[in-house]
Amino acid sequence: MKYLFVFILFVSGFTVKAQTDTSIRTLIVFFDGLRPDYITPELMPNVYAFSKKGVYGKQHHSVFPTVTRVNSSSYATGSYPGTNGIMGNTVYFPQVNPVKGLNTGDAKELNKITVATNDRLVTATSLGEALESVGQRMMVFSSGSSGQALLQNHKVGNGAIVNTSMILPESFKTVIEAKLGPIPAHSKPNHAQHKWITDALIDFGLVADGPLVNAIWYSDPDGTAHSDGIGSATANSSIQSVDTQFGRIIAAIGQKGWSNKVNIIISTDHGFVTKVGKMSVADFLIQKGLKKDKESDDVVAAEGALYVKNHDPEKIRQIVTALQQEDWVGAVFTRSEKNGDMKGWVPGTFSFEAIHWNHTERSADILVDENWSDAKNNAGYAGTSYSRGVAGHGGFSPYEVHIALLAGGPSFKQSYEGEIPTSNVDIAPTVLNIHNIPAPVTMTGRPFVELLRKYNGKLPLVKRSTLETSTAITGGMYKLKLDISEVGKYRYINFSKAEREIQASSGR
Repeated sequence: MKYLFVFILFVSGFTVKAQTDTSIRTLIVFFDGLRPDYITPELMPNVYAFSKKGVYGKQHHSVFPTVTRVNSSSYATGSYPGTNGIMGNTVYFPQVNPVKGLNTGDAKELNKITVATNDRLVTATSLGEALESVGQRMMVFSSGSSGQALLQNHKVGNGAIVNTSMILPESFKTVIEAKLGPIPAHSKPNHAQHKWITDALIDFGLVADGPLVNAIWYSDPDGTAHSDGIGSATANSSIQSVDTQFGRIIAAIGQKGWSNKVNIIISTDHGFVTKVGKMSVADFLIQKGLKKDKESDDVVAAEGALYVKNHDPEKIRQIVTALQQEDWVGAVFTRSEKNGDMKGWVPGTFSFEAIHWNHTERSADILVDENWSDAKNNAGYAGTSYSRGVAGHGGFSPYEVHIALLAGGPSFKQSYEGEIPTSNVDIAPTVLNIHNIPAPVTMTGRPFVELLRKYNGKLPLVKRSTLETSTAITGGMYKLKLDISEVGKYRYINFSKAEREIQASSGR
């Protein structure tokens, strides 16, 4: 049955009536750390088959910093960190802890921020809130961290969050476990939890009286690849595991006779690279005497975000100059001197505004990325970062930024490859567009209407450009470039790259 919710918009003095389309539903699926080259008939037969039947967005982008909670909040709010206020996997709120960052993967830490900021954990309106404003709801299912799950629908409202570490509302846990049994223990790969959370989606989300929008987030292949590496036997097993669960979802939708009633949008939070680095930014600053110690508040490092006490300009200059000398350091970003500047105020840097990281209250003084190369690992996967660890993400390489967008269902084109740039911030505006619900003003992403069946207009023009800056360093030059694609007013950053040109010394 089709239910219509009527609401009124006031646009430029005109009254507009719109009707919420509930004849179809939407399912958003995230596979954490999914590289596009994982989507093969051997590793992911179900996802691969889905990609051939529906839409494959070939120019899809992760949001930088390319980490999980930045992208969970960015997709959920349809906005970048500069608007939604979730600046990294680790964030700095001095009113909570003046000397250390907070782990956004832990919902308890996020709740501390909520209390300290007078309920302003996220500074943008979410998809869940937009749905609730027209009498609809969203349910989130996740086998990943509690923080990632919460940031997908941080208000919860009349919806629910079913996470393998946390269920909200708490009273819902008794209902779910009565049906599915207790939550299984985490493992590597996380097979049992992936199956349990899929069962929860099928039994509580994909039901007649279920929500208009469901979202499910699988913690693999990210969770396994971090420790065991890209292309390892266990990482490949984790990819096959989540693909199997996706196959179960497709089968359940078919068995219910809903194949023409459910849209499915698939994305990921980031790609993945092999890591070869030996130095962290915080350790480097301490080693160079630019930070007193790990507990000092003169400079607080929340991953690559550096908060300098009193915003001391001379100290900021010293830190940036020191970082630009180091081969393992990639792009460095600082605030712009005036609105609209793409370059930062410190020579050789780009601005936070250029990368959508310019939050008026929460941006750091410096944001630094590790450098990267095209080198392949022993399994043949290209992309290497000079950050520490075995394998991971977070940087501005194309291997971390470039991800796949897949979509299928009654609203989307069939067997279509899209070449127009899209981003995770475009998912929520697209969902609202499909259901004829107005997007909140804080939702700065664009609906990717060119992928919809109803769209018969011309494809938008894409402008590709490179922004460059440089500064002198000891013995040469530090050169930085930002590769950009623009679709009208929407700017997508493809990657950044730092290079150093060292002049050969002349001897006599």
